[in-house]
Amino acid sequence: MLKSFADYLVFNLLALRPGSRPGEALDFFIYDTLKISLLLTVIIFIVAIIRSSFPPEKTKRILSHEREYIGNVLAALLGIVTPFCSCSAVPLFIGFVESGVPLGVTFSFLISSPMVNEVALIMLWGLFGWRIAVVYIGTGLLVAIVAGIVIGRLKMERYVQDYVWEMQVGNSEITVMDYRRKMDYAREYTLGLLKKIWPYVVVGVGVGAFIHGYVPQDFLARWAGRDNPFAVPVAVALGVPLYSNAAGVIPIVHALMEKGMAIGTVLAFMMAVTALSLPEAVILSNVLKKPLLAAFFGIVATAIVIVGYLFNAIL
Repeated sequence: MLKSFADYLVFNLLALRPGSRPGEALDFFIYDTLKISLLLTVIIFIVAIIRSSFPPEKTKRILSHEREYIGNVLAALLGIVTPFCSCSAVPLFIGFVESGVPLGVTFSFLISSPMVNEVALIMLWGLFGWRIAVVYIGTGLLVAIVAGIVIGRLKMERYVQDYVWEMQVGNSEITVMDYRRKMDYAREYTLGLLKKIWPYVVVGVGVGAFIHGYVPQDFLARWAGRDNPFAVPVAVALGVPLYSNAAGVIPIVHALMEKGMAIGTVLAFMMAVTALSLPEAVILSNVLKKPLLAAFFGIVATAIVIVGYLFNAIL
């Protein structure tokens, strides 16, 4: 129905020619914007209700009382239902560290929260089908768990800024919400989050529409096409300097796939954009010393490249 509406609006009311660059770009933009907005509204509201049962205090208490490897798994899973991009996850990252949560566990959360979440799951499911969505979520969790374990085994706690260890945070009481408060919270949270991520959606869909309508097929094939053995690391290198969330980058991923890029290459690009970014590095530099910051980016980037090649091999 949404596709028919977009086609009618573009090719009938606006009288643009099907197959033309502006017509195809505008049709892509309208259809994806409507579809993504609908998906986001429904799923964010549902997840907000679930999320209201997991306030930060409860999250920290759960992770603080688990063995390291179990904590890595739990931290990665909790990342699915936490509302953070790569930058906004940093304050909770600090809270985990000073609460006694092992360093590797906190990194599993920091990686998983922006990269593997309900927005990525639902949008990937809607655009590419459940198989790719499930494979992405599974491998994203694996990256978060393994990278966190590796960082934990490196014993790099000395490279956390001293003031983080000196912070004193009290154990606040966990507030239990009744049904009405959960519904009010979900409604307010959904509206608030949609306002925040709406620019990312519009920009992301706009970039995707431009790629869909105007970028020549051979341009992408030359730099990151299926025949380029270095396409995955090139995509990751291009993704790290960017900053977006899943809502902003998935439309671009959709357009890149339609232009012939391999699924592993574009999903590695998506992982790099969401899990690693220059703004995140700037914020983390106030918390982590350079060796730990470099180790974090290097380990995660390497894991994403491996996953990209794996995707290309099996999909």
